[in-house]
Amino acid sequence: MLLSFLEKNWPLVLVFVLSGAMLLWPLLQRRLSPVREIGTLDATRLMNQSGSLVIDVRDAKEFAAGHLPRARHIPLPELESRLGEIGKFKDKPVLVTDKSGARAGSAARFLRRSGFANVFQLKGGVAAWQQASLPVERASAPVER
Repeated sequence: MLLSFLEKNWPLVLVFVLSGAMLLWPLLQRRLSPVREIGTLDATRLMNQSGSLVIDVRDAKEFAAGHLPRARHIPLPELESRLGEIGKFKDKPVLVTDKSGARAGSAARFLRRSGFANVFQLKGGVAAWQQASLPVERASAPVER
């Protein structure tokens, strides 16, 4: 009976299986990723460690509007060409952030592939940081290198 149902409704079953796989994919991807997502509390602890680095990968206008304290501004498109600036942090904790998390994930994975050992991504980005009423610094003009 089940076999008969599957044979008659194979397109429906296929859609069901594919949609389930698509729902599970982000969860699996996070579990298998070499980059850990951390919340604002753990990020604050990490930032208080001496020698840690915070990288904000947003564009200059977003960065100037408000960023985490002591964050270094390296826009995502410039990250590869500016690796030399942050090479001394390869064995130190590095926290990557952006507006909400998408660009930071790409940057964090790139840093891991580039040999950075302790890379973390701020879950929810600067939006989560501000929502938690944590302090932000503002720049009066876009920050130059």
